[in-house]
Amino acid sequence: MAAETMTVEELTSLRLGTLDTAVSDWETMHGKLDTLATGDGGGASAKALRSQANAADWKGVNASVSREFITKTAVEFQDVAAQAKSVLGILRDASAAFKAHQAALRTVVEDVAKANIHITPKGGAVASLPSGAAAGDADIRVPTDEELAAATRRVKRVLHEASETDRIAARALRALAKDKYDFSGDGPGGLKEADDRQGREDADYWVKKAQESDPGEWSDKDIARFNETLRNQRDNPGFSERFATSLGAEGTLQFWRDMAAPPGGAVEGERAKILAEVQDNLSMTLATATHSDSPGMEAWKRDVIAAGDKPFPIHGLPMGPNGYQVMSSLMGKGKFDADFLHDYGDSLLKYEREYPGDPAVAWRDTADLDYPPTDEPNDPFAGFMEGLGHNPEASLEFFNDSTTADGKKLGNWEYLVAKGDDAREWPPGEDGGPLGHDALGHALESATIGVPYDSDATPPKHSPGSAELVRRIIAEYGENHDRLDGSPLNDSFGNITAEYMRDVQDGMNEERVLETYGSNANLSYPDLDHGRLKDFIAAVGKDPDAYGAIMTAQQAVTTELVNDAYQNKGTYEDFALEVGNRIAPGAEIAGILAESRTQAVYDAKIASDEEFNEGLALADKWADRAIDMGLSKLPVAGDAAGMIIGDIKEAVVDHYTRDSSDEAAQGKSDFLESQRSSSASAMYKVTYEAAVAAGIDEENASSQADAAARGVKQGYGMGRQRAGS
Repeated sequence: MAAETMTVEELTSLRLGTLDTAVSDWETMHGKLDTLATGDGGGASAKALRSQANAADWKGVNASVSREFITKTAVEFQDVAAQAKSVLGILRDASAAFKAHQAALRTVVEDVAKANIHITPKGGAVASLPSGAAAGDADIRVPTDEELAAATRRVKRVLHEASETDRIAARALRALAKDKYDFSGDGPGGLKEADDRQGREDADYWVKKAQESDPGEWSDKDIARFNETLRNQRDNPGFSERFATSLGAEGTLQFWRDMAAPPGGAVEGERAKILAEVQDNLSMTLATATHSDSPGMEAWKRDVIAAGDKPFPIHGLPMGPNGYQVMSSLMGKGKFDADFLHDYGDSLLKYEREYPGDPAVAWRDTADLDYPPTDEPNDPFAGFMEGLGHNPEASLEFFNDSTTADGKKLGNWEYLVAKGDDAREWPPGEDGGPLGHDALGHALESATIGVPYDSDATPPKHSPGSAELVRRIIAEYGENHDRLDGSPLNDSFGNITAEYMRDVQDGMNEERVLETYGSNANLSYPDLDHGRLKDFIAAVGKDPDAYGAIMTAQQAVTTELVNDAYQNKGTYEDFALEVGNRIAPGAEIAGILAESRTQAVYDAKIASDEEFNEGLALADKWADRAIDMGLSKLPVAGDAAGMIIGDIKEAVVDHYTRDSSDEAAQGKSDFLESQRSSSASAMYKVTYEAAVAAGIDEENASSQADAAARGVKQGYGMGRQRAGS
C-alpha cells in the first residue's frame, strides 16, 4: 500500500486521454530517436557515424580526442533512444493499468448500488435509500453493516492497486529524469520490470542498514520508514527474495529477534504499534519470498528449518528464543509456499515430540516476538497454524499427513486435534485456555472451506478431502463436546458448520439425501454416530459468533430448499409432506441453537444477549454464501435473488434478535417460547412467499404456510430436547 492512497474521486477523474496523448507522442519520439540511433530506413545514424569513426585513419590528436568524442556521442544517441523506449514502456503500461483500475471501480460501484450502497468520493460506503415518495410502496432494504464493510473492502482493493501503479510509475520516471546532462540506456522496459528493480534497490538499502547497525536501536522514524517500504514491497518478489537471501536464513531470524525484543523489556507506546505493523508486513514479505524456487531461496528455506533448534540470544546472552519460535512469529500473515509449510511443520513436530519435556517447557521462552506483547510463552505452533490458515491446500494436506519422531509414526490430526494418549498438551495462555487454539481453528477453517480463513474470496466446491475433514471434526468434538466449553475453536467451527449447512441438514435428514456443494461430508449414520452432529451444534452454538453464522446459514438453506420444492411441486405425490421434510432439519437446528443460547446466557453466564445479537448482525455473509451454492434453485436470479437474500438476512436479525434491556427482560422459558414462535413466523413468511411466487393463490398459500409453521414448532421442540439433554 502506498503512503498516499488514491481516492475514488482521484481515480475517477484521471485524465487518461492526456496520458494516451503522451504515449502517442513518445511513440513518435522513440521512433525518430531509434532511427537516428540505428539507421533503420537508410538515413544518417549514430551507429553509422560510430562505425565510420572507428574505421577512419585518424592522425595526431584526432586519433584520440576526436575519435573518442564522436564514438561517445554516437553511444549517447543510442542511450537517448533506449531511455525514450523506457519512458514509452512505462507510460503505455500505466495507461493500460489505470484504465483497468477505473473499470474495476465502476464495476464495484455498480454492483453495490444494487444493494442500496453508495461509494463516497473518499472510498467509504454508506446506505443510499430513496425517499419515501420515490420508494412508493416498494419494500426498501437497508444494507447491513457487514455489507457496507464488504463494499468498502472491495473499493480499497481497487484503490490500493491504482495507488501502486501510480507509485511505481512515478518513481521510475523520476529515476529516468534524475540526470540533466546524461542519459541511461538501461532503464526498465515497463512497469513490471520497474517494480522489480525498485524492490531490489530498496532491499539492498535496508539489508545494508541492518548489517551495519542494530535493528533494536533504530529510531522510531527509521522503523516507520522500514515499515512503509514493507507495505509497498511485501508482494514484490524482487524485494522479498533479495531481502531474505541477502540477510540469509539466520540473519533474517536474528533481524526480527533484535528488532522485536531488544534489551530492557517490552516495547510500548507508538513504537509497539509500528512494530505490530512491521511484524505483519514482514510476515507477508517472507511469504512472498518462499514462492521463489531460485537456488538462493531454496537454500534460505532449508537453512531456516535447520536453524529451528538454534537459540537466538540478544547481545551474547546465553538464552533466547529458538529459530522455530522466531520464524513462527513471522508466519501470521501472507500465503507461504505449501512445500515450505510441509517441511517446516514436519521438522517442528519432530522436534517437539522428541523434546525431553512437555510443550510448555519446550516453549517457555517469553521474549516479545509478537505484537502487541504479552507474557505468554512463544508457542511456535500458534504462528505455524496461522500460516496454514492462509494456505488451504497446505493445511488440508497437513491434517491428513503424519510425522515420525523417535521412530514412531503419528498422524498430525491425532497429535494436534484428537483426544488421546498421544495428543499434544497445548501450553496454557494467560486465560488458562489452550494457547494457539484460535490459530488451530483458523487452520482447520482454511482446510475445510478452501480459502484463507480471513478471505472474502468465493470458496471452491468441497473436495472429498475437505468434506472428510469436516466429518472428522464433528465426530471428534461431537463425542467430546465438553472440550468446546469456552473454546477459541468455536467461532471457526461455527463458520465451518455454516459453510457445510447443506451437509448438516442432509445429515439430519437421515435417509433423504440433499444435494451438497461438492462432496458430501456424510454426517448421518453409519458414517457418523447418532447424536454426534446435534451435540456438536449444541456445543458450538453457545458461542455468539458461531450462533450467528449457523442460524443465518440455516435460514438461508431452508429458504432455498422450500423454494426449490415449490418450483418442482408437480413431482411430489404428497407435496405438504415434502415441504415439511425440507423444513424439519432447519427447525431442529433453530431449536438446538435456542437452547444453546439460553444455556450460555442464563445457566453458564458465559455470554450476553448483546453478544448474541451482534453475532447475528455480523453473520449476514453466510446468507449470501448459502444461496450462492444453490442460486439456480431460487425462482429468480440477479437483482430479484438479491432481494430474497436481503429478506433472509432481515428475517434472521428480526426474528432472533432479543431486546435485552431491563424492561424487556424475559425468563428462560419465556425466551425459548418466543424463539419458537419467531422460528415459526420466519418459516411462515418463507413458505407463503414461495407459494405465491409459484402461482398458488393467497388462501392456499396461507394454509400451506400455516402447516409449515406448525412443522417448525415441532422440529424446534425436538432440537431443544436434544441440546438440553
